[in-house]
Amino acid sequence: MSGEIKINSVTKTFNQGSAEEVTALNGVDFTIPAGSFVSLIGPSGCGKTTLLRCIAGLETPTSGEVNVDGEKITKPGSDRGFAFQQANLFPWLTIRDNIAFGLRARHIYKQQKADVDKFIKLVGLEGFEKSYPHQLSGGMNQRASLARALVGHPKILLLDEPLGALDAFTRMTMQDEILRLWKEHNTTMVMVTHDVDEAVYLSDYVVVMSPRPAKVEEIIKIDLSHPRARGQDVFLKYRTKILEILDYAGKVHEVEYAI
Repeated sequence: MSGEIKINSVTKTFNQGSAEEVTALNGVDFTIPAGSFVSLIGPSGCGKTTLLRCIAGLETPTSGEVNVDGEKITKPGSDRGFAFQQANLFPWLTIRDNIAFGLRARHIYKQQKADVDKFIKLVGLEGFEKSYPHQLSGGMNQRASLARALVGHPKILLLDEPLGALDAFTRMTMQDEILRLWKEHNTTMVMVTHDVDEAVYLSDYVVVMSPRPAKVEEIIKIDLSHPRARGQDVFLKYRTKILEILDYAGKVHEVEYAI
């Protein structure tokens, strides 16, 4: 199946040549191995989502290029699924029809009809196929969104803070759900997140990005097997390292008291 992504000296400038010109990405250059789980982390507004959209083919780099398995990305494709921060389900469609929507749009629903039922089961939504999004919880809608992104069997799944709107406990449950789906389908996963613990818990590699215009500060290989314990010493060391690179680790100062 493959799914190697090469990001070659990508720069992205919006409103180029105008007074409102903004450079979001500045010579970003790294490779994402096929089948790996990679998190992009950095300050808000640094260009993480812009990079994800360049991989998806929703944005075109001003210079440089993105290649998937040696082919230059110039437009969106069925080999790349995209899951957004909000579930973005169609409120007038049932959960089943939402998940099947992409297959119908590509006119392959009849051939892959069984996959819809398979993914409904995989994400734990059996019995809710005929429900509408407003009848389900945020976590269940997010599961449906993931199933919709995966049902077409993309080589790459791009995740733009897909769990950001969930409460802490639902978020941890969904992290395990994403890990399970990743392992079962050997999909290359690229996720934007602001949650350092989430990045360490899920990823093979964490790409730490600088403030805008973004460049890669450091790529950290998370050398831990799954499942991972959030309280484990080595887990906390990775967490601290990422926070130090982002300059958010903080320092403890001794306080002198006078009476």
